[in-house]
Amino acid sequence: MKRLVSVFSIAICLAGPVLAAPRPDPVREASVDQLQAAMTRGELSAEAITRASIRRIEAYDKSRQLNTVIVLNPDALAEARALDAERKAGKLRGPLHGIPVLIKDNVETKDAMPTTAGSLALKDNVTGRDAPVVARLRAAGAIILGKTNLSEWANIRSTRSMSGWSAVGGLTGNAYDARRSACGSSSGSGTAVAWSFAVLAVGTEADGSVVCPSAMNGLVGLKPSMGLISRTHVVPISHSQDIPGPMGRSVRDVALMLSAMAGSDPADPATQAADARKVDYAAGLSPDALKGVRIGVLRDRTGGPGKVETAFNAALKHLEAAGAVLVDIADSSVEGLDAAELTVLQTELKADLNAYLATTPATVKTRTLSEVIAFNTAEAAREMPFFGQEFFEAAEKTKGLDDPAYKAAANRAKTVARSHIDGLLNAYGVSLLVAPTYGLPWLSDEVNGDQFSGPSASQWPAMSGYPHLTVPMGQVQGLPLGLSFIGTQWSDAQLLRAGYAFEQVAKARVAPPQ
Repeated sequence: MKRLVSVFSIAICLAGPVLAAPRPDPVREASVDQLQAAMTRGELSAEAITRASIRRIEAYDKSRQLNTVIVLNPDALAEARALDAERKAGKLRGPLHGIPVLIKDNVETKDAMPTTAGSLALKDNVTGRDAPVVARLRAAGAIILGKTNLSEWANIRSTRSMSGWSAVGGLTGNAYDARRSACGSSSGSGTAVAWSFAVLAVGTEADGSVVCPSAMNGLVGLKPSMGLISRTHVVPISHSQDIPGPMGRSVRDVALMLSAMAGSDPADPATQAADARKVDYAAGLSPDALKGVRIGVLRDRTGGPGKVETAFNAALKHLEAAGAVLVDIADSSVEGLDAAELTVLQTELKADLNAYLATTPATVKTRTLSEVIAFNTAEAAREMPFFGQEFFEAAEKTKGLDDPAYKAAANRAKTVARSHIDGLLNAYGVSLLVAPTYGLPWLSDEVNGDQFSGPSASQWPAMSGYPHLTVPMGQVQGLPLGLSFIGTQWSDAQLLRAGYAFEQVAKARVAPPQ
């Protein structure tokens, strides 16, 4: 088996060529299109872009206390050279040809890298298999650069967790202030892309884990429609709500990535309609896409008077400048979703994680949730220095997928969330809904855990399986905020078009200070 290469040892393996690379930084804030154009002109190669990405990670990830990358792919430069050879031979796989992509470390890749979900219990989980979503990115020409840190077990272990922390990767810092939360659970993916460690990254979401770190790191992030992207070989929380999603610095980059990621998977029945939905999501992007479009404004989802609401009101003016017709929705409340979601997540966590662990290599000794709980207890000094495993323990007590209480909760969760979103769209005659994605990044607190306060727009689309796009909408004292676009099932392309038109007017993204 190939030797694993960690961020700490990459300098030993690649120090000569990487550190000798030219000092100009060709990847900082570069878009997919800009890098492709540079490769077409012969000014850059996939190998040069990959080396520059590695150089940025080596220079900044630890020194700035960002801790975004758990492990670099030892084959990344070889992949880049192979793709350069294909380009020279006239074979181009598409817009992502030669573009480095980072993968959240709960998504399997066939490279010599473990898939840990941030837990020491999975430190030897080297499966040698690509998750279908990774295989699709490879087929599209993307270079798998490495694996990103995350909130351990995708932030499902404890009710008092600290987002962005894992026993394997430490604490990921926010791209704009490393003392503050990067949110989670796709924390490393968010901060890494914001710092141009890669152009794009894969995140995963059960409820907020793509859109929150995107919003709080000044990125575009899409939680796609359930069934558009495969969940196979992703360390699970919930088959009802888990889904990978693309994260990038612009709507167009995210749309290009989604086009590569989408598609059906025989092992994931939810994706049966995905191939019919597999389109070029970047093709329809236009600054005029919002002209005459009626948008429902969730006035009661702003967190009340304050800095977030002020920024939201400014974003609404940009929507109007783009041609949108805004329709105020004063009361969007719905009762009973919290309890239903909790039952679904706890029950499915036990069933789905047990099923996943049974497929891992023999080197992984924790084969069930109960064994993971025991491992954490035995390794408490390393695994639980800041918070416990209350959620795991509650999940272990659930009664399985045939439990009538679970079935009732699962039905309520999806039915109510879907009917609520569709009901608002129909009642107000609007095509989509907007709200602040989340509040501002809070200071990371090892004693008290997450100190979240403010609005959140993630629950309804998470429980319904409907798409949710966040786009930078502005900053408050140098900290980014995101604007959420929410629609009905399979409205992913519509949301991207709306987000792009907004983005062209707002121009709200500001690169983090370097």
